Amino acid sequence: MTTKPLDDNSSDAIPGADTQTASDSYENLHKPSSEFESRDAYLEHELQIMQPKRWRPNLPFRDYRFEFEDTIPAMAATIGKVVMVAAIAATFAGPLGLSDGFVLENVRYELLIVSLFILLFSGFILPTANLAGTHGPLIPLIPIVVAAGGHPMAFGLLIGAFGLILAFSKGGSLMAKLTSKGVCGGLLLYLGFVGTISQVKKLFAWAEEIQMTHIAFIVILATILLYALLEHYKKRWLAVPLSCLIGGFTAFALGAPFEFNTAPGLPNMNPMYWWGENTGWMLGLPTAESFVVVLPFAVLAVAMWSPDFLGHQVFQKISYPERTEKVQMNIDDTMLSASTRQTFGSLLGGANFASSWGTYIVPAAIAKRPIPAGAILTALFCIIAGVWGYPMDLAIWQPVLCVALIVGVFIPLLEAGMEMTREGKTTQSAAIVVFASSLVNPAFGWSLTMLLDNLGLIGCKERSADLSRMSRWVIPLIMFVLLTGVMALVGMLPGIPALMPSFRH
Repeated sequence: MTTKPLDDNSSDAIPGADTQTASDSYENLHKPSSEFESRDAYLEHELQIMQPKRWRPNLPFRDYRFEFEDTIPAMAATIGKVVMVAAIAATFAGPLGLSDGFVLENVRYELLIVSLFILLFSGFILPTANLAGTHGPLIPLIPIVVAAGGHPMAFGLLIGAFGLILAFSKGGSLMAKLTSKGVCGGLLLYLGFVGTISQVKKLFAWAEEIQMTHIAFIVILATILLYALLEHYKKRWLAVPLSCLIGGFTAFALGAPFEFNTAPGLPNMNPMYWWGENTGWMLGLPTAESFVVVLPFAVLAVAMWSPDFLGHQVFQKISYPERTEKVQMNIDDTMLSASTRQTFGSLLGGANFASSWGTYIVPAAIAKRPIPAGAILTALFCIIAGVWGYPMDLAIWQPVLCVALIVGVFIPLLEAGMEMTREGKTTQSAAIVVFASSLVNPAFGWSLTMLLDNLGLIGCKERSADLSRMSRWVIPLIMFVLLTGVMALVGMLPGIPALMPSFRH
């Protein structure tokens, strides 16, 4: 994996480069790919000459261009979106007694909702905001929320409100500055390893259900060989489509059952239908008590954004070339986008809980593409999948889904984590992150290790000595106490019953 040091100062790399790009427009600086020695050189040049504008129109061909590589993260993102929203809707549907039809309808609805916000924010006025995806780590908490009487609209609105507060106060970027390379690397290692293992297990579980366990072994082995070849020929950005093609074709050729069931159509677009007492969620509108019940979960959800967003930004930074700071993901803008999308999505009746879209930003970073072009294609693919229906069936078929997530997200995260922990004393902090995350979850591991690392108990002592008192222990301690306290309230600390009786289920 070819990377650059995380703390490179681009303005020192080539004197005068920044002044050139500041005075010339993207249109003037753009050159056809035929003038470059390699495709990589052309893509890197595109990243270096882009000049994204915050809160102003960013238009295709004037401010950026579409390339074939943009289809790869768009495809991976669409697959991930269908799967994650379906998982959240299904997790709600079970305890609430809703049918499978509700899950399908809401997934379609969410695909259309998210497309609008992708086009508006990442594709138009905030081109450095990563797409607002789905908060996967919240899925295990949803049954607890439902059992406590939590209302999905109240939950979503509070997440949106707290997220806006964090975005406007620039809390996300502050947490990123306080997190060392060792902590970041360990977080990426943990997320990559756990994600890879979980997808392998899911594929084998699916193969056992159809009594064809050998299919899972053959599909994964073929994916490993393909990924190695793509690494060798420096075509790793093709891993998602080729792995999906090989995984799906191999499984089908070996006799795995598959059929298209989801016919074309449109979901009900009326928010009052979704929030009716006898339609949609069949819950009606939330009461004041509904907001009180979900308050601790909403605090926890937004607090867990920081390590998630940080991991995505770090991966992008080490995948991009020098002098690309202008096009790198902005954590605060991403939080603003996710919070706004969450607020309106909940009001409209969607089942999604927003976060930074990992299945988009990781493949986009590998392909060395900026956010906006792929964002527009992702919106287009989501609309096609939601209206046409049939692509949704293919996206959730395990031989396609599992290999797409493994090669498109989790293996690259593993590689990035290893890259960040090669030098200095970063391995100490990385090991503690993995250890602590295994005990509870990545949010707990990140907050605890950040505190220990900044205090100088582990990691680089020189870095700790250079920090102010607020950065060294006050802010990290507040974050750790807040996160751990909320987890204790709702019963997320292993072996310790929830401190609030209403969450003891």
